[in-house]
Amino acid sequence: MARLLPVLLALLFCGYVRPISFSLPPNSRKCLREEIHKNVLVTGEYELSEAHNQGQVRLKITDSAGHILYSKEDASKGKFAFTTEEYDMFEVCFDSKLPAGAGRVPDQLVNLIMKHGVEAKNYEEIAKVEKLKPLEVELRRLEDLSESIVNDFAYMKKREEEMRDTNESTNVRVLYFSIFSMCCLMGLATWQVFYLRRFFKAKKLIE
Repeated sequence: MARLLPVLLALLFCGYVRPISFSLPPNSRKCLREEIHKNVLVTGEYELSEAHNQGQVRLKITDSAGHILYSKEDASKGKFAFTTEEYDMFEVCFDSKLPAGAGRVPDQLVNLIMKHGVEAKNYEEIAKVEKLKPLEVELRRLEDLSESIVNDFAYMKKREEEMRDTNESTNVRVLYFSIFSMCCLMGLATWQVFYLRRFFKAKKLIE
């Protein structure tokens, strides 16, 4: 039972999503970054507080290559969704543009909720389509969550193996480089000895 406790706690807390709130000053840009696995559904909901003469706020979501996954010019309140094609770093940016002559305006409050993987699935809709009972829906959710945790562990194991292989390869290269450096130094020292010997003989300092 003690071994199952961490897994049960993970299953409970993974379903809890906390919104992110931050202030967006006029004519500023704030971005959030997150690493997400391949073939993962990502959903989000955002809302900006109203401000007089604040201008427009643009919302743009891009990957590390600069591909635009979602863009909204006049973002005040809405939702977005996309599915990742590769494991990558994704960036969510809010860009505020204040019109000329607007004067001094207060900051806007941005509330953002992002979900991915199991958290992004709409189990109520799945229950309606497949006609599942509440207990069956909860079991489906726990099954998907368990599968997600197993996949995360498998990914971490794969990364650990890749890092171990990289470390071993680096150690072998460093060893070969050290041997090569020692051989070069020994060769240079031997050449210096013979060169000085010939030089001193030429100067008749030694026989």
